[in-house]
Amino acid sequence: MIITDTHTHLYSEAFVDDRDAMMQRALKAGVERFFIPAIDSTYTQAMLDLESNYPQNVFLMMGLHPTHVKENFKEELALVEEWLSKRKFYAVGEIGIDLYWDKTFLKQQQEAFVYQIRLAKKYQLPIVIHCRDAFDEIFEVLEQEKGNDLFGIFHCFTGALEQAHQAISYNMKLGIGGVATFKNGKIDQFLDQIDLQHIVLETDSPYLAPVPYRGKRNESSYIVQVLEKLSFIYGRPYEEIARITTDNSKEIFGI
Repeated sequence: MIITDTHTHLYSEAFVDDRDAMMQRALKAGVERFFIPAIDSTYTQAMLDLESNYPQNVFLMMGLHPTHVKENFKEELALVEEWLSKRKFYAVGEIGIDLYWDKTFLKQQQEAFVYQIRLAKKYQLPIVIHCRDAFDEIFEVLEQEKGNDLFGIFHCFTGALEQAHQAISYNMKLGIGGVATFKNGKIDQFLDQIDLQHIVLETDSPYLAPVPYRGKRNESSYIVQVLEKLSFIYGRPYEEIARITTDNSKEIFGI
């Protein structure tokens, strides 16, 4: 049984003191595949180092995170394109729109989102979407860019059932993580109405730790709690959920 964490920031400073021990805990738990989203150029070397240390398990993305779209975003996008042109990445991400923290750069976030979607199409890669307080804005862009060459993952999906169906209509899998275990997470109330073929697992480590670790640092081994919750929601064996969601990740990432 292979478990896949489709979204985990293992290069984060939060793991500086025990990264190897944390990785061993995840591997022991059966998590063998870790997909690593980018934030901005300041983290690129840390991502490359992580890949070098775990070449059989770690798969990198490249992109500019919406909360890091600032005055210099065009310089950052140029670096994203440069990296995509010179080596293999498995997705363009995480990209999207975030209006929770700051609406100052909405126009620039929209521009960066479209630009990176088109880079993904150019390199025939999936996108991994970050959306916070921005479903309408995200869907507006996806409607504009939709097509057979647009596909990927709607990371950390927290929307309603109708929004889930809309995301799926744009060839997106739903990234399900710790929020599914929260009492006020809400997605657990309708998730069984979404076919498992549309679901992938993630932790978003070191953020959004599942119950019973909520409020603490998250890590990839805690994906087991998400898996157990989905097994309960769908009424299907733990191993079957792991197999289907890993197969879904293979479909998206091409490996």
